[in-house]
Amino acid sequence: MSKWIRIAPSILAADFTEIGLAVRKAEAAGADLIHIDVMDGQFVPNISIGPSVVKAIRQVTTLPLDVHLMIDRPERYLTDFVRAGADWVSVHPEATTHLHRTLCRIKELGAKAGVALNPATGENVLQYLLPELDLILVMTVNPGFGGQKFITGMLPKIRRLRSWLDENRSEVWLSVDGGINVETTTEVVAAGADMLVAGSAIFRYPLGIAQAIADLRDAAERE
Repeated sequence: MSKWIRIAPSILAADFTEIGLAVRKAEAAGADLIHIDVMDGQFVPNISIGPSVVKAIRQVTTLPLDVHLMIDRPERYLTDFVRAGADWVSVHPEATTHLHRTLCRIKELGAKAGVALNPATGENVLQYLLPELDLILVMTVNPGFGGQKFITGMLPKIRRLRSWLDENRSEVWLSVDGGINVETTTEVVAAGADMLVAGSAIFRYPLGIAQAIADLRDAAERE
């Protein structure tokens, strides 16, 4: 049997006038987590949502909430997001002065800790952090906006991370975010990803959310 590939729909691509309905549809269609992108207009050139929206989403789904903090000095808001309902919290190495301390704080608050790697960020930043990690999020686009084209040059990074995790017999999840669709899913899973974050490919899929998730799973199984 092939391993189960987790699918995390990214609400950044959902209709914000019906965000609760979109989340419920994703859960009913078999999504494994709900991915929430938080942007501050400083670390990335866009502004999205805050803890109040996370809290609202928490009230309409039982799925784990995977919160990706694309914000400067994320340590200032960790408590707020975990209290709002975040189950997983990922931060960028460039955004926090003391990455190890920030990861430890996330875990102290009771959430799972992740590190997000921008396309230009090398995986060597994780060398001494494995005991504190629950998730590695490989960005296959530059963060800040949805609907971007997948950067194929990130596939070797995914392969190297998969090899590193396997060598260390680690259970850390390897997630990929950016340009994920039925075309790119197969090569991303073949490279070693076990979690896919997809926004436009799910919430803007012409055949609907349920079919989008089903088609992504089919593509993952073709690996």
